[in-house]
Amino acid sequence: MDMTALIADLDGLRIEENDKIVLQKSRDFYWYSPVLKRQLDHVAGDIVVSPKSEEELIRVLKACYRHNIPVTPRGTGTGNYGQAMPLSGGVVLSLADINDIREIAPGRVVCGPGVICSDLDKAARAESGQELRMHPSTAHTATIGGFIAGGSGGVGSISWGGLRDFGNIIRLRVVTMEEEPRVLELTGADLHKVTHAYGTNGIITEIEMPLTTAYDWVDAIVGFDSFDAAASYANALARQDGILTKLISVVSAPCPFDYFKRHQKFLTEGESVVLVMVAPQSHDAFKAFTARHSGRIAFDATTASAEDLKGLPPVFELSWNHTTLRALRVDPAWTYLQSLYPFPNQLALASKMDRMFPGELISHLEFVRFDGDITCFGLPLIRFTTEERLEEIMELHNAHGCPIFNPHRFTLEEGGMKQTDEIQLEFKRQADPKGLLNPGKMIAWDDPDYDFNSGEVWLFKGLKQAS
Repeated sequence: MDMTALIADLDGLRIEENDKIVLQKSRDFYWYSPVLKRQLDHVAGDIVVSPKSEEELIRVLKACYRHNIPVTPRGTGTGNYGQAMPLSGGVVLSLADINDIREIAPGRVVCGPGVICSDLDKAARAESGQELRMHPSTAHTATIGGFIAGGSGGVGSISWGGLRDFGNIIRLRVVTMEEEPRVLELTGADLHKVTHAYGTNGIITEIEMPLTTAYDWVDAIVGFDSFDAAASYANALARQDGILTKLISVVSAPCPFDYFKRHQKFLTEGESVVLVMVAPQSHDAFKAFTARHSGRIAFDATTASAEDLKGLPPVFELSWNHTTLRALRVDPAWTYLQSLYPFPNQLALASKMDRMFPGELISHLEFVRFDGDITCFGLPLIRFTTEERLEEIMELHNAHGCPIFNPHRFTLEEGGMKQTDEIQLEFKRQADPKGLLNPGKMIAWDDPDYDFNSGEVWLFKGLKQAS
């Protein structure tokens, strides 16, 4: 790759060549997975380019196309699967500087991809009393563009479902990777071409998202003597149509007391907990419902003292993959899985998996609205011993009707439904004919004949290795 010629072509743009900074910007939270840490620890781009506008971004893409240099887009690198890691080197394209909020209106916001999710919420709340429908647990550091390109749901999914559900994104403006890049406006079904596509087939430069009424959500933690009791309560709470919640998460003992260090003084050793964000107008109903289910309200932000609240993270920063992060900070032997417990058997399936791996698995559920029903995703902690045992645990989940979305793979297909997304593949053919956007992340592009049922593992240098 002729990086010298490329840098000359990009004179005047913000370019970073320092090896240490480039390495830092080439990484995300891939190290949650010991498998990905082994595979990707050496990965780095050659330079980081940070355009400040769509015009500058188009200039970058044209130059990289001309010089056949790969481009890997990134926000702030809060993903967990190597989504934003440049497997083939080249340019790490940081979109963090395209961070202007362009319009806030009733029910919607228009902004650049680099806006931090919590900043977007703050601006919408201050101007119009609105907020995003959902955000990742990393809202204080994650960009809205990175959330759309790499995420699938999060805090708020208990009411609104997933990002790819119709209506949860209004419009995306996308630039293609061609000799003369096109600027496309995608709405409706066309949004699926680029959502959760890791930037493999277009670069998002403008986002229009729906907003909803903002509330001063009340953080609460409810304790139970067993995981099954906590899960049953959470499932019932999620189905209470009159109680408005934004988060309902179950974390089994011993994780809360051992790893939620800042909240530990509120917790009891051996208790499993339910993390809740409840709207203030539903707070009294929530307390009455909890009493009926014999839950112990271990923490309630409305009754905690100012001293107790000082330095305390929001409860959503104990949920989703923040649960994994807090465990890893104490004991690096942990990793995690992502699974679905399908409706209507979610409680029985979650209980079965909880009992199946004593000492190896700590259950963690996130209740969500999924295809119109309330069910839960699992993000259990897994004590890592060997890659072979990790694969065995995943296969046992699959065999018992709990599909795994593998967080120990960096490709779109292996981390998702293990099948080719024909819509995204076809759009890549049109938008990225040279395959320069985030190469190595879409198996269907590199190997259209790959058999997802063959028991093989895809490696990013175009090789296959028996698992």
